[in-house]
Amino acid sequence: MDQQTGKKALTLKTLTKSSVWDIQENDIFRMWEGADKDAEVRENIRHFVDIIRSAFMVEEIAGDLQLVKAKYEKQGYKVGQVRLDENQKAIWAIKKRPIMRVTDLTYENIRHITASKLIEVLDRNFGGGWDSLSQSIKDIIESGFDISTTTLPKDRLHKKGGLYEKKLEDGFEVLEVAKGTWVEAIFAKAKPEKEKLHMQFSSSYSDNGEDDDADVEIEDNYNKPDEDDIELDGPNDDDITEDNYSTMMDLDSSDPDEEAENLADYSNE
Repeated sequence: MDQQTGKKALTLKTLTKSSVWDIQENDIFRMWEGADKDAEVRENIRHFVDIIRSAFMVEEIAGDLQLVKAKYEKQGYKVGQVRLDENQKAIWAIKKRPIMRVTDLTYENIRHITASKLIEVLDRNFGGGWDSLSQSIKDIIESGFDISTTTLPKDRLHKKGGLYEKKLEDGFEVLEVAKGTWVEAIFAKAKPEKEKLHMQFSSSYSDNGEDDDADVEIEDNYNKPDEDDIELDGPNDDDITEDNYSTMMDLDSSDPDEEAENLADYSNE
């Protein structure tokens, strides 16, 4: 799906703080047309306005419409009317938030700029090279771009067949940051979009609407004792005879009369 098709598929109710970066000012007015007739939109206007404001500057115009409208249009705003409900209309001046500095970069908009735009933003803010950026800004950039750097003497950076040449051939954009007689090269290339994995759960119903569990035989183990609860059976009284009696019973073989004799001897001592 190309970008234009993706834009047409978006509606006010399907906008997110990421996809809102894909649309322009006129798209906002188009999406809002007739939205006041949707009960969900009427009940959650603040929610949808917050999403729009995350990517656009929105100003409500009051007073002398023509004078104020001309003022905003001169600053690059688009001016139009939106209906907030059946009885309330508003005139909005809307302008896409510019991404000019590294601090303008967010996880929501990082994948909506090109590598050349990123290089432009970095070039406008750089002083000490890649390491001069905060870790939080690096994390945002690297969530959308493959970044690599190298620092070489100025006369060796563009060496034929070197890293610089190979990176350009691989489609990387490059920013050169001078550091005295050395140069730091920062290479950037947009990461490919990863397809979202959708987990599929097997249904207990077949395609013909029948319950697949109907043919499953369920073993009733309710009254079956656990293995840990099984006791070993003792000898059966019917199996005991004179020949095996002594082996079946653990009897003390000591003679009680003999023990008494020994105790008597011990007391006489």
